[in-house]
Amino acid sequence: MSVPTSAGAAVSVTVGEETVALSARVAALESALDEAGERLDPDASADARAAVTRLRERLALGVDHTVVALAGGTGSGKSSLFNRVSGLRFAEVGVRRPTSSQVTACVWGPGGDPVLDWLGVQPELRIQRESVLDGESEAPLRGLVLLDLPDHDSVEPAHREVVDRLLPQADLLVWVVDPQKYADEALHAGYLRSLAGQDTSMLVVLNQVDTVREGERAALVADVTRLLAEDGLPDVPVVAASAATDEGVPDLRAGLARVVAGRSLAARRAEQEVTAAARRLAEGVAGHEPAPAALATGPIVAALAEASGMDAVTDAVAAAVRGRGVRVPQIVPVHPDAVRLARGSWLAGATADLPERWAASVRERVASADALGRHVGYALGDVTVAVRRSRAAAVLVALAAVLGLAGLVVGGLGAGELVGGAGVTGTLRLGVVLLALALACLLVGRAVRARAARRAAARVREEGRAAIEEVARQDLVEPTAAVVAEHRRVRGLLDTARG
Repeated sequence: MSVPTSAGAAVSVTVGEETVALSARVAALESALDEAGERLDPDASADARAAVTRLRERLALGVDHTVVALAGGTGSGKSSLFNRVSGLRFAEVGVRRPTSSQVTACVWGPGGDPVLDWLGVQPELRIQRESVLDGESEAPLRGLVLLDLPDHDSVEPAHREVVDRLLPQADLLVWVVDPQKYADEALHAGYLRSLAGQDTSMLVVLNQVDTVREGERAALVADVTRLLAEDGLPDVPVVAASAATDEGVPDLRAGLARVVAGRSLAARRAEQEVTAAARRLAEGVAGHEPAPAALATGPIVAALAEASGMDAVTDAVAAAVRGRGVRVPQIVPVHPDAVRLARGSWLAGATADLPERWAASVRERVASADALGRHVGYALGDVTVAVRRSRAAAVLVALAAVLGLAGLVVGGLGAGELVGGAGVTGTLRLGVVLLALALACLLVGRAVRARAARRAAARVREEGRAAIEEVARQDLVEPTAAVVAEHRRVRGLLDTARG
């Protein structure tokens, strides 16, 4: 990954897992903002976009380096301790140091230049600690950026300005004090008391203990601890050390290694910022989307079908097919009030589980009541309302008439024979059979005609409802489903951004 420097040249940044993970969360936050548009709180969206800009700038530097700042007063031996910890004689020591407002930095491992650019450390005052000669001896500190700050009690205001600017950027503040001035009011009143409660991000090194008799060192450390407790910092560790003899320096390096093994301040701040932005935006989305049943077309189709007189039309079709002399009405356009009522009722159910801005988005996307009414009218106008009587029923009725007539004729002849004293003849029996067949044909014909009537009515009803359902699907369901899908994606992206 490359980041442009102030000179315009690109430098390579070693991107660790922390930076990659946070970058993914920031990307999810930005995608949620783009997807949601104006459907989230505008103030929260504006703040989140500003946070995205800040986070991208910071993540471009990487958040995998741990910044430790050595701060102290004049004569505390801070720069000598810096050289001891780094194992190099790089920081200026002695009379020249108090005159400088520059910051010296030592970086363990590659990729620290962008961070140092951001911190304002001059290129000539940087050094990279690890080399092939070190092997893995410096590996526990890999990723550490150690800063040697100007003296906080310098008579030059610019020195204090540099200290004040860089202290908030440090993962760990190492305050270096000496046995003579550890109770200096400039340190306690100017800095430590204002940092009360930040015990876990500070360490105090009592330097130059080689100048104190061994029997007095414990009491000296206890007094420093007492003063820190009075400042509201009871849990700040105090390490006795000597830059001159290397006493306590291994313990200090071990403590720095533990800090490096944890998360950097930049990572913690970035996570807090992206989490806070995502949580605030999440107040504008529901915990779940409407159930599929909420988008079903059944209720609105039934309401519009009833308003169009569909039932009366199908009943008339059935009656006409059965042979009754009725006039079949046409399907009439649905009254605008009925359309408006049906549309409003459907939308209320479909958006019941959505926040108001998302519900408003649904109402904007779906067809208006006027457009819905027109589309329903066009669709119903294409429904075929025709009466086609059953040919089979007609044949059966005609056959029943023929058989009935034949039965009457043959039966009459048989009846004449019976009057003549011939008894029940075969002719009479044949007439009765023909009349029975005629009745059977008539009954079957009526049954066939009734079934044809039911089928014709069902066809008109199904075709009409299908036409209304297609309009409802295109005008209402599909736009609503699109908004619901967008809501689901935004909710998922915000869940990702919140981690």
